[in-house]
Amino acid sequence: MNITAVIPARLDSSRLPNKLLMDICGKSLIIRTYEAALKSNLFNDVIVVTNSKLIKDELNKNDVNYIFKNKEYETGTDRIADVSDEINSEIIINIQGDEPFINSKTLKLIIDKFLEDDEKSINVVSVMSRFTSNYDVENPNNVKVITDENQNAIYFSRSIIPFKRNDSSVNYFKHVGVYAFRKSFLTKFSNLKIGVLETAEKIEALRMVENRVAIKMIESDEKFIGIDTLEDLEMARKMINEKGSI
Repeated sequence: MNITAVIPARLDSSRLPNKLLMDICGKSLIIRTYEAALKSNLFNDVIVVTNSKLIKDELNKNDVNYIFKNKEYETGTDRIADVSDEINSEIIINIQGDEPFINSKTLKLIIDKFLEDDEKSINVVSVMSRFTSNYDVENPNNVKVITDENQNAIYFSRSIIPFKRNDSSVNYFKHVGVYAFRKSFLTKFSNLKIGVLETAEKIEALRMVENRVAIKMIESDEKFIGIDTLEDLEMARKMINEKGSI
């Protein structure tokens, strides 16, 4: 089974503009992420997908495998779906371009879900992690997810779900933006209707929920480190300096 990691890379970021080209100890963030995906040895191929000519120039300088599409997309999944026909792979995993610290154990769990699926009934796998503080649960920047007894997603929200009406013990889970797709599904994704829930919450997973596409959730205890602020950038530089590499 061929498995490809695809890294959607756009330059415009509301919280940290041009962050993918920012320097982290001698290499740009996008190059750090690409090289970390390669070093994981989990994928047959790693490809960056971008619509930015500046990112394209950076990729060319570093001999990175990429696909350039000068188009705007609703979401990162739309970007990947649009190029899926150009990727010779049965499983495509979306790696965020601003996460240079690859979580190999979690990615292996995702891959195993597909390898164990003899009937090919699973089309989408994503990740959730348990919240450890009420502050993070209440933060609308953190997307929450609830699942059924089979670990399929029921709903995603920026609000607190489920609502805690009494003092009973409730576990809250954060949706981590790592998606894995069967390629045969990706070719259909962009034709799915964008509904009122995705429009309201600005969460692309809700397009699948609204169109009755099952999303298999796996729980991870790994820490996911994204670069969204200058403080995150400085932390990444410090971590790499201490380790000597990623």
